[in-house]
Amino acid sequence: DRGWEAIIADDLISNVFFFISLVIGGLCGAFGMIFVDSNPEWFVNSPAGANDQATCFMLGFIVGLVLTSILMSTIASAVNTVIVCFAEGPAEFEANHPELSRKMRETWISFYPDCGV
Repeated sequence: DRGWEAIIADDLISNVFFFISLVIGGLCGAFGMIFVDSNPEWFVNSPAGANDQATCFMLGFIVGLVLTSILMSTIASAVNTVIVCFAEGPAEFEANHPELSRKMRETWISFYPDCGV
């Protein structure tokens, strides 16, 4: 047992990527609000009582959130692949990528000194 249960249980990368997606969605929503302020003539025919800023914010937020979530899920899959490959085949990883293997071992030992990597 090398402590892989702790890595799987932590699963911090998905939380970080979700937060990044929320922040980028908020920025895209803010750009939507700026767009409404800079081009008011585009929204002259909007229905009476419609909140153009809120509408553009929500549209920008949803588009930014969805696109960023797609990108971040791809990156998260790559991170999980590296962790699984390191856990399942450390000798092969050492043979093919010695520098990366050394860095991962050093980092692993600094966080989990009693694991015996």
